[in-house]
Amino acid sequence: MDARFLGITDLVETPSVAVVVDVMRAFTVAAWAFAQGAQKIVLAGSLDEALALKARHPDWVALKDGAPAPGFDMVNSPGLLRSVDLGGRTVVQKTTAGTVGALAVKDAPLVLCAGFVVAEATAQLLRARGSDAVTFVVTGEDGQAEEDLACAQYIARRTTQAETDAADFLRRAAESRAAAELAAGLRQGAHPDDVALCLEIDRFPFAMVATSEDSLMVLRPHAN
Repeated sequence: MDARFLGITDLVETPSVAVVVDVMRAFTVAAWAFAQGAQKIVLAGSLDEALALKARHPDWVALKDGAPAPGFDMVNSPGLLRSVDLGGRTVVQKTTAGTVGALAVKDAPLVLCAGFVVAEATAQLLRARGSDAVTFVVTGEDGQAEEDLACAQYIARRTTQAETDAADFLRRAAESRAAAELAAGLRQGAHPDDVALCLEIDRFPFAMVATSEDSLMVLRPHAN
């Protein structure tokens, strides 16, 4: 498999297969939302779009990065989300990097969103599709986020070598700037358990596939 690892701004053409990685915390949160019963996640392009969608659909659950804000129901934290019942609900998610990365490749024939918590399921889907060329979008820190790159490289390795050990990849993520900032309480809208939850390997048995539905980018779980 020909794997490329690019930041969002490095994307110059539409890939055939894109795996958008945001470990801390967008796609860990997305996976938890599905585990808590969410039916789908709408990836919003801006805070204004998220609020507009919430205004049109008051029963939807809107969440964002950072501190709580009027109009939003929750923040982008797996530790805070894991106790919320989202049974049958639609979630609107807007984050600094993850949702931006997914929307940047929205025209790709296959778009997967991933973190360590769905790594094996993502690799299984790539194997099942027989993907010869995969572009991994490293969303954080202009493509330099160590936790996202480590996760992307791990999934790429797992796609071709099923017995790959996760330990070194998880160590790199645990020592990343994002992990340090979350652990130190430097990021708003966080829970003390967020880093540990983002580093749980294969917590969930599903991949997450994003597709265009009625002009919206919609993320859904995909059981292999």
